[in-house]
Amino acid sequence: MKQETVKRIKNYVVLVLVTAVAIAGSYKYVSQYVKVSSNVNGRELPIYSVDTKEKKVALTFDAAWGNEDTQKILDILKKHDVHVTFFMTGGWVDKYPDDVKSIYEAGHDLGSHSESHKNMSQLSDEEKKQELLSVHKKVKALTGTDMYLFRAPYGDYDDAVILTAKENGYYTIQWNVDSLDWKDYGVKSILSTVLDNQELGNGSVILCHNGAKYTADALDQLIEGLKKKGYEIVPVSQLIYKDGYHMDVNGRQIKD
Repeated sequence: MKQETVKRIKNYVVLVLVTAVAIAGSYKYVSQYVKVSSNVNGRELPIYSVDTKEKKVALTFDAAWGNEDTQKILDILKKHDVHVTFFMTGGWVDKYPDDVKSIYEAGHDLGSHSESHKNMSQLSDEEKKQELLSVHKKVKALTGTDMYLFRAPYGDYDDAVILTAKENGYYTIQWNVDSLDWKDYGVKSILSTVLDNQELGNGSVILCHNGAKYTADALDQLIEGLKKKGYEIVPVSQLIYKDGYHMDVNGRQIKD
C-alpha cells in the first residue's frame, strides 16, 4: 500500500513538472504573436474594430457569471454554422470546465477575461500579469491551447494594461458595438441595439454576455439579422490582423 502511494505521488509530481514546463514554454511561443505597436499619439489602445472591405463582423461573449444558457448558445451557433469568441474569467473556468471544453471542441475562440474580473488599471504590473497567466494556465491544462486574445473586465484599461497583455502574448480586444444585453431590457432591445447600431459595419466587434438573461433567446434572430445585412460572422482570431497594421485614434486596426 505504501509503495503504491509513493508511486502515485511520483507520477503526480512528474505530471505537474511536465505541465509546468509545457506552460512555461507556451508563453515564449505565444509572445511572438504580438509585435506591432498599439500606440497612437502616445497612448496605448486596444482593438475596437478592424478596417476591412470584407463584410465580416466578430460576435463575442464575455463569460464571467452563469452558464445556464451556454449549451443553448452553442446549439444555436452550431445550427447556423457560426463560430464566435468567448472571453472567460478564471473563476468561470473553475466552475464550468466542461463548458470550456465544449466551447473549444465546437471550434470557437477561447479568450482571456482575466482571472478574477478586477479593474486591471488599478492593479500593480505584477498583479496584471498574474491575472493573465493564471487563467491562461487553467485553459491550457483543460484544452491544450494557448489563448492570445484578452478583453479587460469592464472595458477598463490604461497603457500598462495593454503593454502587460502584449508582453505576455495577448492582443487586447475591446468592442465598437455593445448589445447592452447585460441590462436585461429584453430580446427586442438586444436586436435593435445591435442591428440598428450606427457603428455596425465591416470589421465590427460585437459585445454580448453568455450569462445575460435574454441573450440566448435573442441569438437566433441576431444571427439571422446580421446575415440578412450581408455580414459573415467570424471569431475575433479571423477578423483581426496579427501583424502589418497600425491603429487609428478610434482603436481601429488598419492594414499597412
